[in-house]
Amino acid sequence: MSVEEKINSLRLELEAHNHRYYVLDTPVISDFEFDRLLRELQDLERDHPQFADPNSPTQRVGGSITKSFETVVHDHRMYSLDNSYSKEDLLDWEARIKKVVDGPVTYMCELKYDGASISLTYEQGRLLRAVTRGDGLQGDEVTANIRTINTVPLKVNAPNSERFDIRGEIIMTKSGFQQLNEQRAALGEELFKNPRNTASGSLKLQDSAEVAKRPLTCFLYSIQGAKWPIDTQESMLDQARAMGFKVPAQAKAAADMNQVMAFIDYWDQHRHELPYEIDGVVIKVNDLNQQVELGYTAKAPRWAMAYKFKAEEVQTELLNVVYQVGRTGAITPVAELRPVELAGTVVKRASLHNADQIEKLDLHFGDVVVVEKGGEIIPKITAVRDHLRREDALPVGFIESCPECESPLVRLSGEAQHYCPNETECAPQIIGRISHYISRKAMDIDGLGEETVALMVRQGLINDFADLYGLRMDQVVPLERMGQKSAENLIQGVKDSLKQPYHKVLFALGVRHVGETVAQKLAQAFPDIDTLKAATQDELLAVDDIGVKIADSLMAYFSDSDNWHRIERLRSYGCQFEAMGTEQIQLSSAALDGLSFVVSGVFQKVSRAELKNLITEHSGKVVGSISGKTSYVVAGDQMGPSKRQKADQLGIPIIGENDFFEMINKAN
Repeated sequence: MSVEEKINSLRLELEAHNHRYYVLDTPVISDFEFDRLLRELQDLERDHPQFADPNSPTQRVGGSITKSFETVVHDHRMYSLDNSYSKEDLLDWEARIKKVVDGPVTYMCELKYDGASISLTYEQGRLLRAVTRGDGLQGDEVTANIRTINTVPLKVNAPNSERFDIRGEIIMTKSGFQQLNEQRAALGEELFKNPRNTASGSLKLQDSAEVAKRPLTCFLYSIQGAKWPIDTQESMLDQARAMGFKVPAQAKAAADMNQVMAFIDYWDQHRHELPYEIDGVVIKVNDLNQQVELGYTAKAPRWAMAYKFKAEEVQTELLNVVYQVGRTGAITPVAELRPVELAGTVVKRASLHNADQIEKLDLHFGDVVVVEKGGEIIPKITAVRDHLRREDALPVGFIESCPECESPLVRLSGEAQHYCPNETECAPQIIGRISHYISRKAMDIDGLGEETVALMVRQGLINDFADLYGLRMDQVVPLERMGQKSAENLIQGVKDSLKQPYHKVLFALGVRHVGETVAQKLAQAFPDIDTLKAATQDELLAVDDIGVKIADSLMAYFSDSDNWHRIERLRSYGCQFEAMGTEQIQLSSAALDGLSFVVSGVFQKVSRAELKNLITEHSGKVVGSISGKTSYVVAGDQMGPSKRQKADQLGIPIIGENDFFEMINKAN
């Protein structure tokens, strides 16, 4: 046997033993024997570097250093999940599903692991990269660290060699977390607070050898981008198991919502028996074709719902209520509490949301309050023990003027929030808008942080994000903790931001209700800022995912002369207010000009996404819902009954995909 053959043989043998130990929990050799084989492979690889392989089992011990983690765009977007906190929410969700899809609906129930989301990309059956969730569109590449986790296969036997993503959760078991803290205590180091935060923080350690010491594991639950003969979520999980991924056995198919409820009830009672932490159950429509039919909102799949178990709660004392001013002028009351430990962290503050919440709770200073972590993340007050209230306790009354600039607050009709209307002089609003503008998801200006922004605003150097482009070195260098090099980086970062594409500039403007996804869709639908400004409400509503609230917000923004003056200033400095490159929709023809289409169902020749692209490529418009202005509904298999009924009521023609292709060909 040649050296290369011996190395490959050892790698295969070690991976098989690794899979048996960490995934199947059925080891067939001792730890001593495994270590002996690993040392033999390490010696061979050291002596014959020409046979190095980043996916060798020897790489699991780590050792590579990552100074900064590269931002990578996901091949397939990582969506969030909508949450439910009651069984009534789930029944409402089921009712919405059955209005869209025909035929029986079955479900897949999976435990909601409390860890850090990860996306693994494989190509030719080998681990290519690992990327954190980030903002869903892009995340940080942490491949070197993920390779150290034994439950992540470095090579898999996929049905073919195509590239695919598999999503999962990096977690730390309870026993592993306890053992890690015992080691830290023995060394006199600060103890970690909880397994979830420790797992998440481990992914961003610069030394992968340190990650290898952490007792991390990876559970997988979703394959993206693979064109394999899989038609259900259940068969997808089976396929993942067959390829060597760790998929917990607790996942279970449910024929109806009664079985879903039984699964939830069981794990609500028995979750503490698991070796790892969960905070709920994820329910998914089992049929993948039905998932395609249901599609996505701007943030989450319509075919999945996370049922969250009741959060841990504690009692503490309300000491005071302070008020924060957001970048839109929204006033948020925040409770200051006597410090108390909750779900592994010390809680000192909790959001009170708005005046209605304070009134509903009938809050008094000094009250004993019940605090829980909403969604296990943000502390909130859920109840007051009013029977423990002191007789002289004073009620909490909502403030009438801004805590920063003392302007009288306003409350818009139909909104729960109070606002400070002083946009031009209220410092937190100014700082908030500029901080949003420079953020990574917006203009991504290096060398500039919120503290520096606040300092420059307080010293009168800037009062608007457009002022950033007029900053000079002699103004920046004297700032506290700045210095020559930092000032140069700041000025260069501002200059580089002029290269940011149109959709990022749109998002950076901070128009109310216009998030990243909406900004991208607006940039595609309206090729420049002037066209967007001139758009009517109907034209805005015709854009997928744009509702009345967003449309009205855009029209109000552009009708304000101060906002338009700011845009003209930014344009004069060189900001991009016109779609370029991939933002532009290249029109193949004008065959569908003036026509609007609703797409529904599952198609044979093309995917729904490809069909929508064809419509826009031929000058048509894709709209999300049927109205009297809809030209055609393009229907595939399993079209939702509610859409068919509405189309029939309004007399909207329903055509199939063959009719659609014939329409394009005839027009051309």
